[in-house]
Amino acid sequence: MRIRIAECTVRYEGRLDAFLPWATRLIMVKADGCVAVHADGGAYKPLNWMNSPNTLTEGEDTWTVVNPKGEKLIIEFGDVHFETSRDLGEDPGLVKDGVELELQRRLSEAPDVIEEGLSLVRREYPTPIGPVDLLCRDAAGESVAVEIKRRGEIDGVEQLTRYLDFLNRDSRLAPVRGIFVAQAIKPQAKLLAADRGMACVEIDYDELRGADSDLLRLF
Repeated sequence: MRIRIAECTVRYEGRLDAFLPWATRLIMVKADGCVAVHADGGAYKPLNWMNSPNTLTEGEDTWTVVNPKGEKLIIEFGDVHFETSRDLGEDPGLVKDGVELELQRRLSEAPDVIEEGLSLVRREYPTPIGPVDLLCRDAAGESVAVEIKRRGEIDGVEQLTRYLDFLNRDSRLAPVRGIFVAQAIKPQAKLLAADRGMACVEIDYDELRGADSDLLRLF
């Protein structure tokens, strides 16, 4: 993890151009290559960011971050107030609550509930940034990564996006598509998933356990 607090401007060049004028901001560069620009507010959400994979080129007063799509994040620095780097080591990942673990277990035993013809390759399939919940094959033999949440929010879609970035670098698996699964998925998460080419599936947990019926309702 590398952290810099500095006066800076930030320019994004891509699908939509955006510009942040001079101000003091926090810039984070994570071990996986993700670059995020934060203000002193707005909770956890950055003002602008570039997910991995990307290439960070450092000039005398400028950082230029470019991803494989040609999108650019250009950070021009003035005074640097603080900078540090630290290796955080391997992260064990988020410990899922009981409902998420049970959803994962039951869906791993019956993946065709998520999509007809889906079969399990492995549960908790490893990637350099953590394991994806289920790696499956669809009816056509193509790879499918499934991320399972109790509540489906934008963070979960971003997490699956990062997994797909790494999985698609493996020639044994590529192409890999994603399916985002939750008990309920927020509209914003559905829109982001659709924009990323992912499918969304909502699962009724009680029905999956067989509490009300032997049938499952998918949305």
